[in-house]
Amino acid sequence: MFDEFPVGGSPYGIVAGADGAAWTTLIHSGQVARVASDGTVVTHDLGAPGSGPAVIVTGADGDVWFTRSRDDRIGRIDAAGTVSEFPVTAGSGPFGLTLGPDGAPWFTAMTANAAGRLGPDGTVTEFPFPVANAFPSMISTGPDGALWCTLNRANALARVALDGTVTVHALPTSGAGPVGVACAADGTVWFAEILAGRLGRLGADGVLTEFPLPDPDAKPHAIVADPDGGAWFTEWAANRIGHVTADGTIRHWDLPTPDSEPHGIALAPDGAIWAALEKGTVVRLRP
Repeated sequence: MFDEFPVGGSPYGIVAGADGAAWTTLIHSGQVARVASDGTVVTHDLGAPGSGPAVIVTGADGDVWFTRSRDDRIGRIDAAGTVSEFPVTAGSGPFGLTLGPDGAPWFTAMTANAAGRLGPDGTVTEFPFPVANAFPSMISTGPDGALWCTLNRANALARVALDGTVTVHALPTSGAGPVGVACAADGTVWFAEILAGRLGRLGADGVLTEFPLPDPDAKPHAIVADPDGGAWFTEWAANRIGHVTADGTIRHWDLPTPDSEPHGIALAPDGAIWAALEKGTVVRLRP
């Protein structure tokens, strides 16, 4: 059921491309790797071992974009394999990343308490959150033409309009520590509450529902919506990949390597699930 591919380094973020390959960031070695469908690995060195590449996304033109969380840059690898970097505000800690409805990379600036936009000319615009020390984590593009972020220390979700207007949605469970977030085509926003051991769903109708995991200490981290109204997620502390249906039914798959520390998760066009395991591999699940 699982294919496991050694990539070295410390895989963290992952994204699936239209060509059947996956891209993963190697957060502790300052590299980005492409894993072909047959497991062939090509590694791109960023020339900065301490740059901390974290979250990665693909563009419509075949480029991949990623945050460099430790040296305050957004990186890009184009279809020819050329690596570029774009500086953002010093000390801002870029982490989450998405391509917005305007085609620009939008990111969370964890230590600057803001969402940021990288313009085509390299100009960075920041939109501060109205909650102090919110520690914005992941970010996702919604079908409503806005960006959705998790505010990890503020115990909230935030909607960021393209003009920078921020709307904060408080979570009902205190100390939930939301991290992963994913928007579905129907307007649903899924998110993972790493400290509460729960998943959350904010419907397009504004109704917020939480789904406790069977293991409250599983530490769900990353999440991706599926086309059937559910979502896939990683359970960092439980060494599993999980799935939740629209009605809240939860299933789990134990990873083949013990203590592998699953972080990022991605849904491929062919329905396969890819996950980045910090212990040095990526896996592909064909449910």
